[in-house]
Amino acid sequence: LPVMRKARKGKIINISSIGGVMGIPYQGFYSASKFAVEGYSEALALEVHPFNIKVCLVEPGDFNTGFTDNRNISELTRLDADYGESFLKSLKIIEKEERNGWHPRKLAAAICKIVVCKNPPFRTKVGPLVQVLFAKSKRWLPDAVIQYALRIFYAIK
Repeated sequence: LPVMRKARKGKIINISSIGGVMGIPYQGFYSASKFAVEGYSEALALEVHPFNIKVCLVEPGDFNTGFTDNRNISELTRLDADYGESFLKSLKIIEKEERNGWHPRKLAAAICKIVVCKNPPFRTKVGPLVQVLFAKSKRWLPDAVIQYALRIFYAIK
């Protein structure tokens, strides 16, 4: 950042997630960390604007990266009387979406496009069309509708 400020130009690309636009059940810590990236990026963009430094947020949906196969699952959560069944149903859906996600090359291409763009957008959602459209709809749909749709999708009773 000091080098970019001195040059009076630069570009910072932060990777968030669609999970940073809306909370994903049983992935609250993940969503919270991505919401933090969102807020940090919004503040940083304002702070560095006078120096002609662009801040960009990339909000990927599901990509088939192998992340799914390396997930550690808490036995306490799996066996919990209150959450266990719901957790496993949701996890099955989450893992299916991840395994059927886009190839990471599409994410790399979106990032490369931002790198070469003179005036890139602040936010770029990239991933399966349904996920991107649903995340974009959060701007104009009531919270109750978003919450209902997420409960249906993730099989939360």
